[in-house]
Amino acid sequence: MTNKSKMNDKSVASRRQFLLGAGVGAAAAGAALLASQKAQTVEKVVQAEPSATPVKGDGYQLSEHVKTYYRTLLV
Repeated sequence: MTNKSKMNDKSVASRRQFLLGAGVGAAAAGAALLASQKAQTVEKVVQAEPSATPVKGDGYQLSEHVKTYYRTLLV
């Protein structure tokens, strides 16, 4: 084996390691980006939930027509 051949093998090996490291780094950066976006989405959903106190006019209200309906069920 000549000296040039050894140099070429080392050069190829270092390029492969560099590309492997770059690929792993890019994958890690992508995973971190996705994780942060998911966390932001969860925060938005949590903030968008309605408050525990009902707002007037929203939801179930016991009115006369509802009471009439319940009376018809008692037959």
